[in-house]
Amino acid sequence: MDTEIGSRTWHAHAKINLALHVTGRRADGYHLIESLAVFTRFGDRVEIALADSDDFAVSGRYAPAVPLDASNLVLKARDALRREVGSGRTPPVSIKLEKNLPVASGVGGGSSDAAAVLRGLAQAWAPDMDDAGLARIGLSLGADVPMCLAAKPLVARGIGDELSMVPDFSALGLVLVNPGTPVSTADVFAALSRRDNEPLPPLPRSIDFHSLRNWLEITRNDLEPVALALQPAIGRALSWLDKAGSGFSRMSGSGATCFGLFETGNVAKRAAAEIRSRQPDWFVAATRSMSSEAE
Repeated sequence: MDTEIGSRTWHAHAKINLALHVTGRRADGYHLIESLAVFTRFGDRVEIALADSDDFAVSGRYAPAVPLDASNLVLKARDALRREVGSGRTPPVSIKLEKNLPVASGVGGGSSDAAAVLRGLAQAWAPDMDDAGLARIGLSLGADVPMCLAAKPLVARGIGDELSMVPDFSALGLVLVNPGTPVSTADVFAALSRRDNEPLPPLPRSIDFHSLRNWLEITRNDLEPVALALQPAIGRALSWLDKAGSGFSRMSGSGATCFGLFETGNVAKRAAAEIRSRQPDWFVAATRSMSSEAE
C-alpha cells in the first residue's frame, strides 16, 4: 500500500430516499424501484491504515449494534476487493468504523460503510480500477452500494443499480429523526400489498427548495404505509418534524429514519435542537445534503 494512503479517513454518507416508488418485481424476487436519493454530510466515518495483520474495530454511539464477524458489509467489501485484485497486491489493513448512524434505519448505513471501504482500499490496492469496476463489486455486496459509491443526487432504477445523476441539484437543509426502532427491510417488502405502482414523475426543470417540495408532494415512499403499520413510532417522528416546521416530511427507505426538508441550514439546526430537547433518546441530526457538484 502506498504509505501516503495509509491512515486516511473516508466519509460514509447517509442515503436519503426523498421519494421511492416500487414499480415491479423480478422473477428472482428482487423488487424494482424508482427513487430520487441524496446523500448527507452527516454519516459514519471509516479510517483505513497499514497494519501487520487485518484488523477491524467499531466505535461510536451505535457500535454495540454492529456485528464484528464476516457478516459485516465492511469486511465483505474488503474481502471482495482483495479477491478481485489478488492477495499479492493487497497487504493487511486496519479498518476502524465510527458508527454514527442507527443500524437498520433506512439510510443505507451499512452500504455506505462498504462503499467508503471500497473507495479507500481501491485507491491503495487498485489505483487503476475505474468507477464501473468498483460499482460492479459494490453490486455484488448489495443493491444500495453502487449508489452509495456515487454519493451525489441521483435517480436509481431497476433494483437500485441503474443510476442517473441529477445535475444542478443544490445542497438541502435536512433534519434526520429516528425513534430508535429498527425496521427489517425484508419484512417491509414482504408486507407490500401492491408492487406495480407508477414510476416517478419527471423532475422539475429547475430544482430549488420550493420546486422540490412541490414535486415531492406528488410522489410517495411506497414502503412508508407498511413500515408505519409495523412500527407506529415512525408516525411520531414524522409528527415531531412537522411540529418543528419542516417544509416536507417523509420516511427514508424502509425506515425508521424520517427526514424533514428545511429552507436553510440554520432553520434545520434550530428544529433539530427542539426535537432533541423533547426526545433526548432519539437519533436526531441536522445536516446538509451533498450537491451535484464535486465537493
